[in-house]
Amino acid sequence: MLLALSATLIVVFVLLWEVTWPQISEALARRRARRQLIPVDAFDPGRERRAEQRARQLLRSCVNEEEWAMYRDLGFIRVWGGLAEGPEPGVSEQTDGGAPYAYLVYPHKPIVAYLPQTRQLLNEYCVEFPDETRPYGSPRLPDSDDVLAKWMALTGDERRLIASSNMHLPGRQVDPKQARRDLWRLSEWERSRLARERRSAPSSPAT
Repeated sequence: MLLALSATLIVVFVLLWEVTWPQISEALARRRARRQLIPVDAFDPGRERRAEQRARQLLRSCVNEEEWAMYRDLGFIRVWGGLAEGPEPGVSEQTDGGAPYAYLVYPHKPIVAYLPQTRQLLNEYCVEFPDETRPYGSPRLPDSDDVLAKWMALTGDERRLIASSNMHLPGRQVDPKQARRDLWRLSEWERSRLARERRSAPSSPAT
């Protein structure tokens, strides 16, 4: 009697297993698929590129024509200094009627102060502008937005930016060789640009 009951229970269990296993298997498969599913809005390989395109358009609309061409061709912008005493004590001498000092503004790098007349590097100023508007917690602005934020801070309130930044000697984050090479590239770029402007300018009428 007991043996027959046990055999019956085993047969019933096997039949139930055969009936319910496909449903259980399908449910497990759906659960694994839901775990692996990535929402469409959570990852977009083109988001960074589109954000940078919008940032470049905004930068172009804010800076002047020369600064935009400089950034487009060289990857950085020069901003002339406006403080009478210069970016550090002792740097106030102005020669040949030019600005006493200037800055190189790179994307996601410290701002580099230098003397235009001698190309002497002065200081690095570390500032950060995190992206607090994007929905996925990105700590970095697009490259052109970062440059624009630094440009606006320097041209709007240079003294405040310098006072609130972390100042270091040249070479802390920006390679001095790279900075000097960029200064040389800038001088060659300006020379070429001036030559093109002279060639394209209409000649004055003969007297």
